[in-house]
Amino acid sequence: MYNLCSGYLFIVKKLLLLSASCWLLVLQACHQPTDKAYALMLKGLYKGTVRVLQPRELEAILAAGEEKPLLLDTRQPEEYRVSHLTGARFIDFEKFEVAQLQEVPKDTPIILYCAVGYRSERVGEQLQEAGYTNVRHLYGGIFEWVNQSKPIYDDQGATDRVHAYSKAWGVWLQKGNKVYGKE
Repeated sequence: MYNLCSGYLFIVKKLLLLSASCWLLVLQACHQPTDKAYALMLKGLYKGTVRVLQPRELEAILAAGEEKPLLLDTRQPEEYRVSHLTGARFIDFEKFEVAQLQEVPKDTPIILYCAVGYRSERVGEQLQEAGYTNVRHLYGGIFEWVNQSKPIYDDQGATDRVHAYSKAWGVWLQKGNKVYGKE
């Protein structure tokens, strides 16, 4: 009887240890997103209706001496005020109308971004429907840009501050100084 009880306790202790280890991994994953988890989340979020541009590709385009694309930040005003990509023109996602870009030729290279890419893809869809032919959006948005240690700016110059949109979305921002709320 003693051996049966001690064997049972041994199995229970092992199961508890395994269970605790699994929970620690899950909790760690919730607070420390991996590149694979972020990619999986974006895959579920994106419709694939607008071509994607990787951060390294945009960095090369911006560094080249050639004609720059029209870079559009599709976030909310408080997000843009905290930081944005250099040379980005702000267009408010919630108030966007294609008519705001009537002076832009339909073949102009346009690159859109937001926090993670959802809003920029929606604006890209509107632009494509209106006849714009060279529209792309930044993969992973400004979060992925910052996570890859690429520069962002505010009205004063270079900054490390990023508007994280909300605490729920902020888990995907691994680098930079997270800012929440209105500024």
